[in-house]
Amino acid sequence: MFESDFERNLFALRQEKLRQIEALGQPAYPNTFVAPQGLQISEIRDLRDRYDSLTTEQLEAERISVAVAGRIMAIRLQGKAGFAQLQQNGVRLQIYVRKDAVGDQAFELYKLLDLGDHIGVTGYLFRTRTGELTIHVETITFLAKAMLALPEKYHGLSDVELRYRQRYVDLFMNTLLNEGTPAEIHVREVFIKRAKLLAALRKFFDSRGYIEVETPMMQPIAGGAAAKPFTTHHNALDLDLFLRIAPELYLKRLVVGGIDRVYEINRNFRNEGISTQHNPEFTMLEFYQAYANYWDLMDLTEECIKFVAQEVNGTTIAHFNGNEIDLCKWRRYSMREAIIEFWPEGPDHPTNGSFEDREELRRYIDRAYNGKSHQFHSPQCWTTFGHILIELDSHAPLGKCIADLFEAVAEPHLVQPTIIYDFPLAVSPLSKQKPDEPDWVERFEFYIGGFEVGNAFSELNDPEEQRKRFEQQLTQREHGDDEAHQMDEDYVRALGYGLPPTGGEGIGVDRLTMILTGASSIRDVILFPLLRPRKSAEVPEG
Repeated sequence: MFESDFERNLFALRQEKLRQIEALGQPAYPNTFVAPQGLQISEIRDLRDRYDSLTTEQLEAERISVAVAGRIMAIRLQGKAGFAQLQQNGVRLQIYVRKDAVGDQAFELYKLLDLGDHIGVTGYLFRTRTGELTIHVETITFLAKAMLALPEKYHGLSDVELRYRQRYVDLFMNTLLNEGTPAEIHVREVFIKRAKLLAALRKFFDSRGYIEVETPMMQPIAGGAAAKPFTTHHNALDLDLFLRIAPELYLKRLVVGGIDRVYEINRNFRNEGISTQHNPEFTMLEFYQAYANYWDLMDLTEECIKFVAQEVNGTTIAHFNGNEIDLCKWRRYSMREAIIEFWPEGPDHPTNGSFEDREELRRYIDRAYNGKSHQFHSPQCWTTFGHILIELDSHAPLGKCIADLFEAVAEPHLVQPTIIYDFPLAVSPLSKQKPDEPDWVERFEFYIGGFEVGNAFSELNDPEEQRKRFEQQLTQREHGDDEAHQMDEDYVRALGYGLPPTGGEGIGVDRLTMILTGASSIRDVILFPLLRPRKSAEVPEG
């Protein structure tokens, strides 16, 4: 618990203060705050909303009695009087304590209070000489003591990991994210906006006849995505299970069962790396609509993001990583068009035909890689080009090479809202093939801020084709791809009962929250992100 001798000694000093508070007749840890009869306990936000506009004269004439509780965030003593700031739900209100108003015993209690303590007060509203709305305190009730000191300044790069580890402090200190930028926002507001985002998603889909459901988080087969799962074990059944990487296959079973419009806001778990865009535990919205395809979902996606932004921020303009993003203006490219669009101009500029022939694709990448073209400034491009050349030589699926090329060449440029459609079959084992191009599927992803936010398909509903795709994935697993999909016999059986033409989509809730709040890291929008264990501080004895 203690990270230094200072903390240990401070804890002991505050224990002594707690004993003195008890000696004044106050319980050390009371169960509740009870206001005097006939007086209701108010929220600080409500008091500000109702009375901030009243003048000094109006407050004096009305003599408004109030009772509030909160955490002390500032306190000072001046002889026989003192001021303090109470905070509740992120909103502060000043209190004024005079010895002759509260009595000797209550004033002794006030002198024993520290920053971070919780108290309840009753009194009446007035304005100080500086015009600040304040409670003139008549009674004080002790509620809880902060046994550890509040930090004096709790923001900045040096403290960023401590903020994630001690989110409980981060929240009540009301620190800023992206200080000094158009996306500046209090940490508390990030999570309030996240809650509004979830409510807006539910409002959007509920109003369109979708049913919200819950599907298993522990699954016998890790399915619905290409990812490495976490494993666990059920003792009573002696059964190895996986934490879900996606709810997809269960949601499509429900469409087979006749729930034509279905969605789930779900927690997923993937045993992969951590970055500013990835956390092993994350939240997605996933939804399916019978008798629809990926073109229908493109339109629905644009409507959804515009609606949610308006509900959360009151505008469709967002600020992210120094960019102003207009969520009303969308672009659409096929994957092949995007590579061509964002490939730097020059003599080695590819064409659509370059993606159909392995050797021709190899020549384009080889010229860029070995010629070290100055047009490609990103080190990621060079790394990816070298990796693709190895893949092409090892006869990896051509579609996988094209998908990797897209990620390196085009993805970083997709800051404004962009839909990328038509993906290679090789990287889309659950998508329906295009009727006129069997090596390509009806799939799209949408990008905002330079990264993927959502992924959608026209769902594969041919059980025999689905079995064949699973078998191909099993072959890839045998060749060392531990993220390839496993065989799911029950899902294939479900398709045998008839899945209607269906469009399905997953949207990353954490990433969308990043865009709408301007947070540059996924850890800023997850209350308790996974972190490496912290080494215990060595505390000297004595």
